[in-house]
Amino acid sequence: MTQIIKHHLNDAILMAYAAGSLPEAFNLMVASHLSLCDTCRAKAETYEALGGEVLEQMQANAAIPLDAVSLDATLALIAGGPVDTVPPMAHSCGVLPRPLRDYVGGDLNDVRWKPIGMGVKQAILPTSRDASARLLLIPAGTAMPDHGHHGTEMTMVLKGAFQDDDAYFARGDVEIAGSDLHHTPVADIHEDCICLAVADAPLQFDRLIPKIAQRFLRI
Repeated sequence: MTQIIKHHLNDAILMAYAAGSLPEAFNLMVASHLSLCDTCRAKAETYEALGGEVLEQMQANAAIPLDAVSLDATLALIAGGPVDTVPPMAHSCGVLPRPLRDYVGGDLNDVRWKPIGMGVKQAILPTSRDASARLLLIPAGTAMPDHGHHGTEMTMVLKGAFQDDDAYFARGDVEIAGSDLHHTPVADIHEDCICLAVADAPLQFDRLIPKIAQRFLRI
């Protein structure tokens, strides 16, 4: 059944994904969202087609020489991870989208959770160092510490839901937070919330205890 998704990826992120210019962790986020979202998947396919057309026109007009550095960069992108450019729609009844299952090595029961306080658990996923990716399990009704952002953080709900100010995020919804957003997400009281979160910079905490824990928890 198609997910009813209200919070989508923006065009800039989808174009960067189609162009192959996102960090691995962000590629994982986009691929996971596309496996659940018809709307963003169609946009990503359009941007891919446009990019292919531009390349064809360039090749038709002139030969483009490639040096050894260009070849190495291309091979590095190919070997960068198991994420497909535009993954097929997920037909499994599991909680984790297929791109995430490739990183976890299975579905939700195979996640190796580690407690980080207040009943919250996380599992850091192996990605390149330019951005981090983690799964979060937030108990129902639990508020995450109030925080801001030094860079960009994207959070997608995989199970349950969370409330952030006036916005409500359920399965498949993505919240994109930049340096202008300071917030306190709260898991819905009816069910534990499981999310995929990716970030290209550490979070910015105001309270002392989260600041101390941040160094050890890699957040």
